[in-house]
Amino acid sequence: MNDVLQKSMPFDPSEDKPLPGIAPLAFEDWLIVDDAYACQMALRAELISESRSIVLQIDPKAQAAALELLEKCLNLLLARPERDFECKDGIITCPDGRRVPLNQADPLGTLGLLTQEDFCILQKDGDEHVLTGAVLCFPASWALSEKFLRPLVGIHQPVDSYTDNIAKRVQRLFDGVRANRPLWRSNALWYADAILHQPRRASERRPFADPQTAPYFRSEKQSILRLPQSDAVVFSIHTFVLARENVALRS
Repeated sequence: MNDVLQKSMPFDPSEDKPLPGIAPLAFEDWLIVDDAYACQMALRAELISESRSIVLQIDPKAQAAALELLEKCLNLLLARPERDFECKDGIITCPDGRRVPLNQADPLGTLGLLTQEDFCILQKDGDEHVLTGAVLCFPASWALSEKFLRPLVGIHQPVDSYTDNIAKRVQRLFDGVRANRPLWRSNALWYADAILHQPRRASERRPFADPQTAPYFRSEKQSILRLPQSDAVVFSIHTFVLARENVALRS
């Protein structure tokens, strides 16, 4: 498959904000359909079909939260002013013309075929939130198999900047985020390639890419949202990859 690239991003990720660098997000702006939708969704469908155990994991206790997440996302998609999603007789027609069955027995699999976002479901267990379900097609140098059923601190190992202080601040964010009041941040990394699916074990470091010469820029819009019924927190990731010539960042 050819490189899957966007031409632009709806935000400027170049401002160097310290972790967690969170800002409020309007609920209607939570999910994005961008110019790479068709190509990203083709890749997502392939990964979910052929590598499901790598890109999707769910614990039984997360099933209700996953169903709630599917309903919330579907309501938002169907309300888009572009009217580019349609649901009729249990079949969802997407902007690229694909027809996706609404499978409530497989809520994360269904979501993975509807949106460009990856979704991680975290549920409170004691003092920490634990990753109990995820559809993660486009990991940037981490592996779902290593993070599934682990708490926030374990998920972020071995991120050097994820200090004890940052860990406490992130946990407070997960404790305090309010239903239907999402928060968001972005990151920014230069890559030597445009591959979207980059699972990598914690013991494997991402190959160095010189920011001055690397041909591709990768940025994630990372959002957190609380589900009001299950009280689970959803961490969503929308991945953008741009060729260097299309990157317009502040100096």
